[in-house]
Amino acid sequence: MAGAFVLKQSINLIKSINPMKSIGVFCGANAGTNEVYRTSAEKLGKLMAAQSIELIFGGGKVGLMGVIADAVLGGGGAATGVIPQSLVDREVAHQGLSELIVVQTMHERKAIMASRSDAFVAMPGGFGTFDEICEIITWNQLGIIQKPVAFYNVNGFYDKFFDMIDHCVGEGFINKTQREAIIVEDDAELLLQKVRKTSDAFSDYWVDFERI
Repeated sequence: MAGAFVLKQSINLIKSINPMKSIGVFCGANAGTNEVYRTSAEKLGKLMAAQSIELIFGGGKVGLMGVIADAVLGGGGAATGVIPQSLVDREVAHQGLSELIVVQTMHERKAIMASRSDAFVAMPGGFGTFDEICEIITWNQLGIIQKPVAFYNVNGFYDKFFDMIDHCVGEGFINKTQREAIIVEDDAELLLQKVRKTSDAFSDYWVDFERI
């Protein structure tokens, strides 16, 4: 237990010296029917580049994935993609990234993205986006990781999603504190500010040392 405490303190010291450096962004492989989704993704990408925050994402050149990656790269930032070989074979991989990691399974993809990201943001998307961000929320809940989670609620995209979550809280299936820990913001600049503030209060380790 003493060794675990020392390790935990060391990690927190390292984190205080090295603030949030990367954000895992989950988003659609489509751009949506409203131009606001594209322009909002561009804004977030440009802000991340300006703040030297590396983009960790699904590695695609299509949809909002491609939009935010291009915005980060266009602003002089770093963008790392993690993509299964099956999607590379379909020629949807972004070939202009700082780093492209090709894996065999979706499970590998999500694990690498989780390990490389200091925080997570869900932009508008479909089933894949819901799956990825909900898994991260669950990992936080179980103490597997402790990293900020935010929803970029462009055009009220996630309003009904959070109506459902609030319903689950009311029915006793989701803890209120877990709901309150999730950041929801429709302004990119405020979203990054809140994520950074939350990141400063979180630890960056994969094991809940209090349970060792």
